[in-house]
Amino acid sequence: MLVLAIDTSTPAVTAGVVRFDSESATGAPQALATRATVDARAHAEVLTPQILECLSESGHTPADLDAVVVGVGPGPFTGLRVGMATGAAFGDALGIPVHGVCSLDAIAADTAESRDLLVVTDARRREVYWARYSGGQRVEGPEVIKPSELDGEPSEVIAGSATHVDLFDLPVLPAETPSPAGLVAVAAQVLRVGVDPEPLVPMYLRRPDAVELADRRK
Repeated sequence: MLVLAIDTSTPAVTAGVVRFDSESATGAPQALATRATVDARAHAEVLTPQILECLSESGHTPADLDAVVVGVGPGPFTGLRVGMATGAAFGDALGIPVHGVCSLDAIAADTAESRDLLVVTDARRREVYWARYSGGQRVEGPEVIKPSELDGEPSEVIAGSATHVDLFDLPVLPAETPSPAGLVAVAAQVLRVGVDPEPLVPMYLRRPDAVELADRRK
């Protein structure tokens, strides 16, 4: 199975082509080509070119894709909208399923960590998005909070935004943003079973900054 993986929930614009053995219960997703550009203002400009570069580098065309996996956040409104709209467009044009996954889950999957894990990413406004994991499963979150109000547990390790992990007195793992292989790993079970995807629902965790004029007057 050939999967297009996309994430724009962080300042990194990430795309990749991943090979996934849907017949194996233990086989790990293999990234054939990956692109990541760290620029919170360039999501719309670089995502599609990155996808096409990954397809070319892997020796495939869009018609070879079997599914799309896209990170649905949590993340800022504008960035998420670009990634999810692009993933949905590819799926619609090719007639293939598009699965949404929690972007924090993908970071956790990249760590392959069985110990208690805290994942944090930049939520702007001096806040972080966070979730906790135990035995590789999410047990709390995702939520948004000020770092000073989020307590790290002594048994935990931490992964995520390089700017924010150092705010916690915890061992740091080298996984900052969702990777294509991590995104596909989160969707592995539904890809194996071949179930119809759930509707793509973005995890904003807060209202968007932009509001209609009538709402501002209220």
